[in-house]
Amino acid sequence: MTTPRESDQPFLSLHTAVVLVIALLIGCAVGGLSFMGAVPLALCVLAGLTAAGGAVPVLRGLIR
Repeated sequence: MTTPRESDQPFLSLHTAVVLVIALLIGCAVGGLSFMGAVPLALCVLAGLTAAGGAVPVLRGLIR
């Protein structure tokens, strides 16, 4: 049996990838809904980034 080399290791674990993708989707949804509510674009981006950043710790705890 061979041991995996460091180059064979994935860059991100599956858990991390799932959490980041879902957080990205949440951020896009919040930003898009803000944009449709006639909020200026810069504030929509900030709202999306804040939502995505806030979702990461919650998703990390929920998805195990």
